[in-house]
Amino acid sequence: MRAHAMRTADVTTAQLGWLLLQDVRSKDGKRLFRKGAVLGPAALERWPDVEAAVIHVLELEAGDLHEDVAGLRIAAAVAGEGILVKGPIQSRYNLIAAHKGLLRVDPERLKQINRIEGVTVFSLLDRQTVLPAKVVAGVKVTPSAIPEARVIEVEQLCRAAGHPPLAVLPFAPKRAAVVATEGLNERMRARFRETVARKLHWYGSTVTEVRFVDSEPEAVAAAWRDFLSDGVDILMAAGGNTIDPLDPIFQALPLVGGQMVHFGAPAHPGSMFWLARVGNVPIFNLASCSMYSSATVADLILPLVMTGQHVTSDDIIELGYGGLLEREMAFRFPDYAAEASDEADADES
Repeated sequence: MRAHAMRTADVTTAQLGWLLLQDVRSKDGKRLFRKGAVLGPAALERWPDVEAAVIHVLELEAGDLHEDVAGLRIAAAVAGEGILVKGPIQSRYNLIAAHKGLLRVDPERLKQINRIEGVTVFSLLDRQTVLPAKVVAGVKVTPSAIPEARVIEVEQLCRAAGHPPLAVLPFAPKRAAVVATEGLNERMRARFRETVARKLHWYGSTVTEVRFVDSEPEAVAAAWRDFLSDGVDILMAAGGNTIDPLDPIFQALPLVGGQMVHFGAPAHPGSMFWLARVGNVPIFNLASCSMYSSATVADLILPLVMTGQHVTSDDIIELGYGGLLEREMAFRFPDYAAEASDEADADES
């Protein structure tokens, strides 16, 4: 590609297909063409109305792509499951969540892509819950045109990974049951049931039962056995003393063949969170602060569980980066009060 400075009076059909590198105005001062516009036949028909000036234009050569064409191909390459491509808006493509779900981002792959000159892909953080119509990422080619070889490099990077670097995984309907040993009065129990049911409903799931039992290992184990026989997908344990290895909930785990996946979370508040598993059924605790709050470590693990992911110890360890869960981190948590994003596309300033 080659850039030229030329007088508007000298523009002819020889410049068909060239790109404007600046806005072009009419003789009365109105903008006729935006920066980045292609000089096509329709533009040349209006060219007599252009004010006299020296303008900068870009001559494309074989193998060059306009920023909009290149951007669309890059957006298609990086957008995976559950993502729609919308645009261009001033040559930026927005990647939109097609449904409620969990955004997964491959940061290393994005780094590789953004090292390619002229290519920019930017996203929300990995493991954020998103609502339908939420803008989860953007794609923009920064120059007015780039060599097609760079676009091909992006496409090859995505293919080599075996999957695009961006996806919104849907939540799968699940059945959950809760065993609680917390000593609560009836009013507090009702509030607890409502909180848990509301959260699970947001994921499209249901709570089959919240059962309060005596603080005895066999009582907890018996409840878990009932729920496992009923085919629940998730077990939750509420109450108990998470710093006491003799707590009845911990003592009940081996009675049902449960194994601890990870004890303790690198986060505050919520460091006493733990995750166990009986076969393919996860069991995780709802500490006292988790029983009513909408912003706890459990609310950062639930989205993984609800997408059907087999949650590992590493998934909890990764909470440490960004694990200081102060008020500023509210964006990391599911918005249990909303069902869709009202986010509108915003033009670049």
